[in-house]
Amino acid sequence: MKYYIIVGEASGDLHGSNLMKSLKERDSNAEFRFWGGDLMQAQGGTLVKHYRDLAFMGFAEVILNLGTILKNIAVCKKDVLAYNPDVLILVDYPGFNMRIAEFAKKNKIAVHYYISPQIWAWKENRIKKIKRDVDQMYVILPFEKPFYEEKHQFPVHFVGHPLLDAIADNLKPNEIEFRKIHQLGEKPIIALLPGSRKQEIKKMLSIMLKMIDDFSAYQFVIAGAPSQEFDFYQPFLKNYKVKFISNKTYDLLANSYAAIVTSGTATLETALFKVPQIVCYKANSISYMIAKNLVNLKFISLVNLIMDKEVVVELIQDDFNKKRLKAELQKILDKKHRQEIFMNYFELEKMLGGKGASDRIAKLITKKESQV
Repeated sequence: MKYYIIVGEASGDLHGSNLMKSLKERDSNAEFRFWGGDLMQAQGGTLVKHYRDLAFMGFAEVILNLGTILKNIAVCKKDVLAYNPDVLILVDYPGFNMRIAEFAKKNKIAVHYYISPQIWAWKENRIKKIKRDVDQMYVILPFEKPFYEEKHQFPVHFVGHPLLDAIADNLKPNEIEFRKIHQLGEKPIIALLPGSRKQEIKKMLSIMLKMIDDFSAYQFVIAGAPSQEFDFYQPFLKNYKVKFISNKTYDLLANSYAAIVTSGTATLETALFKVPQIVCYKANSISYMIAKNLVNLKFISLVNLIMDKEVVVELIQDDFNKKRLKAELQKILDKKHRQEIFMNYFELEKMLGGKGASDRIAKLITKKESQV
């Protein structure tokens, strides 16, 4: 079959690539055309546009780049129609992908949506478009299935969280070898994960780096995003003794004692690696005020949302400052507090449904489409 896949960020590239691998195992004639990244490209097929050219963070940034976004949507619609796939697979990225879903449905192309738009957080009225335009929905968070089926009478497939597969497939590097390769000393590592988009890195990293002088017993290491060049990070590194490791976040987390993490998928990844963390978020002030009035959530991190309680501390907007960050970092370095975090992390992992998300989805997609 011919598959057209659309992702809009680094995490989507990871999950999209694993899904492509599983589809190839079930469909020997699988052909792929996609919007994605390097990981998907390594699976074969044709890359139309890289996700680094698609990611705009926050309401204000979206408005400022609206012309580019609309142009990308037009290009995508034309390309989907020309390719005429048997299956369109949309991975997260709802602002873009829901428009493509509507277009594909009108043109009688089967629409499969992997990683649901977070309509349980905001824009719940999107359920009408999802019911109209999406043929099959695959959800990855345990509370999403009852949300869709009990509240909105829309059947979905809970397939488990794909991060469980990605992390299980990541062989933990030998710690001595890891430190040697990256010229790290013997001190415990505190990982800094400032995000993957330029806008968020600029806002987050400068504050994260202020911890270095106050925690001399530890070494700080920045996790560089695969979508950004080293040159982008250099201005932040001039005044601090800090190491930088690009595109090896899992290896870094596997050898870290603690982490300071920008809110997003990385918070869940950090938890699954059993690393105590502080979750941080700071956005454009206009974007934040708009989001605060629209989003109906008790927490912003996936860890706390899934557990429905505060497992990890969240420092949001003005709370994300040097004083608060220092105080919270001291807490997660304390042995007693760390033990409590670990117990919650193990419970979190149980709730996520076990390994095999990509294989379950590939089985469902190939079975559904072979019946058409």
